Amino acid sequence: MAAPRPPPAGLSGIMMPAPIPDLEALRALTALFKEQRNRETAPRTIFQRVLDILKRSARTVELACRDPSRVEHLASSLQLITECFRCLRNACIECSVNQNAIRNLDTIGIAVDLVLLFRELRVEQEALLTAFRCGLQFLGNIASRNEDSQAIVWVHAFPELFLSCLNHPDKKIVAYCSMILFTSLNSERMKELEENLNIAIDVIETHQKQPESEWPFLIITDHFLKSPELVKAMYAKMSNQERVTLLDVLIAKMAGEEPLTKDDTLALLGHAELIASTFVDQCRVVLKLTAGQHDDDEALATIRLLDVLCEMTASTDLLGYLQGYPGLLERAVDLLRLIHVTANDTTNIFSTCACIRADGDVANMVEGFRSHLIRLIGNMCYKNKDNQDKVRLFLTVYQTYVTSFRTGVLKLFKQGASSLSLRPLEGRTIPQPLEAAFSEEGLHHAHVDRRLGFRVAREGGRGRLLPEGVPPPPKCQHSPHAGRVLRPNCRLQPFQVERQDFWSKHETQIPDPEKPEFLRSITPLSAGFRCGASTAWKCGAGAACHARQVA
Repeated sequence: MAAPRPPPAGLSGIMMPAPIPDLEALRALTALFKEQRNRETAPRTIFQRVLDILKRSARTVELACRDPSRVEHLASSLQLITECFRCLRNACIECSVNQNAIRNLDTIGIAVDLVLLFRELRVEQEALLTAFRCGLQFLGNIASRNEDSQAIVWVHAFPELFLSCLNHPDKKIVAYCSMILFTSLNSERMKELEENLNIAIDVIETHQKQPESEWPFLIITDHFLKSPELVKAMYAKMSNQERVTLLDVLIAKMAGEEPLTKDDTLALLGHAELIASTFVDQCRVVLKLTAGQHDDDEALATIRLLDVLCEMTASTDLLGYLQGYPGLLERAVDLLRLIHVTANDTTNIFSTCACIRADGDVANMVEGFRSHLIRLIGNMCYKNKDNQDKVRLFLTVYQTYVTSFRTGVLKLFKQGASSLSLRPLEGRTIPQPLEAAFSEEGLHHAHVDRRLGFRVAREGGRGRLLPEGVPPPPKCQHSPHAGRVLRPNCRLQPFQVERQDFWSKHETQIPDPEKPEFLRSITPLSAGFRCGASTAWKCGAGAACHARQVA
C-alpha cells in the first residue's frame, strides 16, 4: 500500500503547487555562488537563463496587479522570483565581471520595475516581503563599488523607488533601500536630490524612527552634511523634530573620534552660517516654555542649535568665523539676561521651581541651557578683544544681573556634576575658549570673577570650572576711609534711588571696570546701597559714594 501523500503546502491560505520547475536548480546555483571561485568561473550564459525565469515570473506579478483575482496564483512565482534575486545577489558579491555581465542584460531595469510592482500588490504574504527584500539586496550588491552599475540603478530607481521604499512599514526594506541610496549617491546626484527634498527628508525621518540602522546615518554624515546647500533647503522644509534629529547627527559628526577632513571643515563653515543665523532669529522662543510645557518642538530645536554652536566654537577652524558673525554674541548675552528676568515668573520653565530632566551631561535642561550660553559667550571671547569689550560693556550696564549669574552658576554645580569639564581643542595644550575668557587671556577682573561665583582650575591639562566662595563686602574708594572694609554686621543691601545728575559732573562714557571709580560710578545706573545695621560709618566722598547712602 502506497504511503499517504502529504498535504499540499500552503502560504497564507494560498495553495502552492509542487514541485516548482527550475526552483531546485536555482537554489543549487545560489549555493554555488557563495564561493568566490565559483563566481569568478561562472559562464555568462547562466545569467541569461536566470533572467528568463525572472521575466516569466514577473509577468505573473504584473497580471496580478491588474486583476486581484490572480493573486492566489502568485505563490510559485514569488518563490521563483525570490530565488532568482538570491542567485543574482550572490553572483555579484565582490565580482565586477559578474556585475557587468548582469547589468548588460538590462537586469537592473527589470528588477526595479518588479520591486515597484510589489508595492502595488494588496496582499500581506511573507513570500512577498521576502521577494521584495531580496530584490533590493540584489540592487545594492550590483551597485556596490561599480560606478557604471550605480549610474544605471540611479536612472531606474530615482525618485520613485526611494520615495516608495523609504516609507515602507517593513524595517528591512527601509534599510536595504537606504543601502542602495547610500551606494548610488555622489556629488553630481546630490544636485538632483535638492530638487526632490522629500527623499532627503524621508532619510532624516527614517533615522529618527530607526536610530539603530547604520545606512540612514551614513547617508546623512557622508553625503548630506557635505552639501550645505542641501541642508539649508532641507532645514526650511523639515519639522522641528526632524531638525533636532539632523542637528544631533551634526553634533555626532563633529564630536566623533574620526578627524575632520578639509572638505568636512569647508562644509561645516557653510552649516555654521545656517546654524548661527537661525539661532539669532529664533533663540527667544525658549522663553515661551512654561513649567508644564516641556514638549515644545520649536524650543527644543533652538536648544539643540545652541549645542551645535558650542561644538562649533570648540573647533579652531570654525571659531574665527563665528566670533565675527553679526549679532550672535549680542543675542547670546541678551538671551542670558532675559532668562534671568523670566526666572522670576513661576509659570516659566526657567523659574527656580521648574525642573525637567535632560541628557546625562547636566541634571537639568534649563541649567544646561544656561551653562551652554555661558560656554558659547566664553568661547566667542577667546583671544578676541572686540568680543571681550562687548561682554565687559554688558557686565557694566547690567551689573544688577551679575548676582544672578553667580547664583545660576553655583546652582549648576550643585544640581549637576561637581565641575564642568572642557574638551581640549584638537589635543593642543592651550587654554580653552571658556577658560581663557575668564583668565589671563580673557575677562580677568577680580570683581567679575567673584560675582560670577567661579574660578578656573587646571587639572591634568584640562580646564575645570569650580565654584568660588562668597565674595567679601566692597571697600570704600574715597578718603578719609579709602580701602576700609565694612563691618560684618554692616552688610550693604541694594535699594532703588532716584537718578542723579551724575553723568554731567563726571565722565559721559560707561566707566572701565578696571578703574577704581567703577564701583561708585555704577550706582546711579539702577540701584544704590544702604547699610542693614542701625548705624554705619560714613565716608567723606559725598553722595556719589554708595557707602555714604545709609539709613
